[in-house]
Amino acid sequence: MTTDLQDYSHKRLNILTGEWVLVSPHRAKRPWQGQNEAVSNEKRPTYDPKCYLCAGNTRINGEQNPKYEDIYIFTNDFAALQSDSPSFSVEDGLLVAQSEQGICKVICFSPDHSKSLADMEPKDIEKVVQAWQHEYKTLGEKDLINYVQIFENKGAVMGCSNPHPHGQIWSQSTLPNEVDKKNTQQLNYFNKHKSSLLGDYLTQELEKQERIIYENDAFVVLVPFWAVWPFEAMIVPKQHRRHLLDLENNEPFLFAEAISVLTKAYDKIFNTSFPYSSGIHQAPTNGEDNTHWHMHMSFYPPLLRSATVKKFMVGYEMFGSPQRDITAESAVKMIKALIA
Repeated sequence: MTTDLQDYSHKRLNILTGEWVLVSPHRAKRPWQGQNEAVSNEKRPTYDPKCYLCAGNTRINGEQNPKYEDIYIFTNDFAALQSDSPSFSVEDGLLVAQSEQGICKVICFSPDHSKSLADMEPKDIEKVVQAWQHEYKTLGEKDLINYVQIFENKGAVMGCSNPHPHGQIWSQSTLPNEVDKKNTQQLNYFNKHKSSLLGDYLTQELEKQERIIYENDAFVVLVPFWAVWPFEAMIVPKQHRRHLLDLENNEPFLFAEAISVLTKAYDKIFNTSFPYSSGIHQAPTNGEDNTHWHMHMSFYPPLLRSATVKKFMVGYEMFGSPQRDITAESAVKMIKALIA
């Protein structure tokens, strides 16, 4: 790419949302005098008797967890969505509201309280992928569910209230905002070109090899050209896969391997358990073919310059558009160098 992108302010287009991110590479050289966060590299026990998610422990609602040995899934005790919410709408001039139904679940990745995905072997992460597949299928088959959002918040800095390795699955009756934007962009591209937007983008990235972190036979880990967060990354299947149930043969394992490689590299960047929010965007479960969809998993880590310095979305980013200082290409070089 032209060196102008590494030296001068410019905008980059997110082809999945149709939105722009402002990139200011020259600002990465300025000194930091902002807030520092306390570094926590505390070694957690494999079992915590006070943890609501550990095997055999009693949760806050009085229910007891089974003595699970790998994956454990339960309905969220404090679900943000209700399956029994009545159907209603409010239209009072410019005051508009609609009812929303859904089911929220918690998925424990491991009974070992001390681990994160970065500490788990690919074969164990594959069990997580298989559990995601099962939940996508069973939740998506329900009449009231038209989208299944799988995600993880890792680390206290991301608002995670429990360090036990776990993620969440929120399923609901309508498409959430980010998914709706990606649905529109991918559908418009597919109708025009008769091919997958992300598939064509991936072909271009593989040719350039400028933002590729890692690849195996089925998946590519890269920093998207339009990345907003300092060390943002995306995992994309090489073949056109609409959702998790489209994965074939050993692809669930290869997906798990890609997750393992990326999360292990993350932990080495600042020698700390790297916080992030990750999520899988995939085809809605609305009964339509959704051929235009190409599933992908995104990771949004907040750390910027060290284990104690994070990026805040404030000021211009709240009132204008997202902005980043470290270019996607610079981030790739840092992450790629840490893969064993």
